[in-house]
Amino acid sequence: MLKLFVKYKSVLRFIFTFLGSYLVLTLIYNLYLEFFRSPVYFPDYFTHLVAKQSEALINSFGYSAQILPHQSELSMKLMVNEVYLARIVEGCNAISIIILFTSFVLSFFGRLKLTLLYLLAGAVIIYVMNIIRIAILAMGIYEYPQYTDFLHSIIFPLIIYGTVFILWVIWVRIYSRKQKL
Repeated sequence: MLKLFVKYKSVLRFIFTFLGSYLVLTLIYNLYLEFFRSPVYFPDYFTHLVAKQSEALINSFGYSAQILPHQSELSMKLMVNEVYLARIVEGCNAISIIILFTSFVLSFFGRLKLTLLYLLAGAVIIYVMNIIRIAILAMGIYEYPQYTDFLHSIIFPLIIYGTVFILWVIWVRIYSRKQKL
């Protein structure tokens, strides 16, 4: 049994680091959601910020976007040209995706400065891509309402998870180069 642990030490370290960091970061995020609700930034600060920035991006494309607090649930209503198109809920703020990304990168921890810079850059890229994907989804649903399910079920996740996957591949290539040195 000991030989198996020694043989698969790096795999086990990856799994435990990934699961441990994912659980800790998710717990911290859930505590934030539980205890830091604000009437000013409804439903929570990050979701509100994503909604406002998505609204601004959609407006920059010549549409008239507006976000409003939802009356009966923890979300923001997204209106485009006075048409209610979507809800921006807590899951739309990309924090959970950033936690997933961070856990993976920490599992292949490199030099401290390089890892921290990559985590920061990756989180910013994911956050920005999330704003872009919400805008694309809203404008796409407005222009092509018959493709709502396709846009939300296929294109929407493809943009964000594709971005994360590409960032992971880049990190593994950086990490593997570092291991060879």
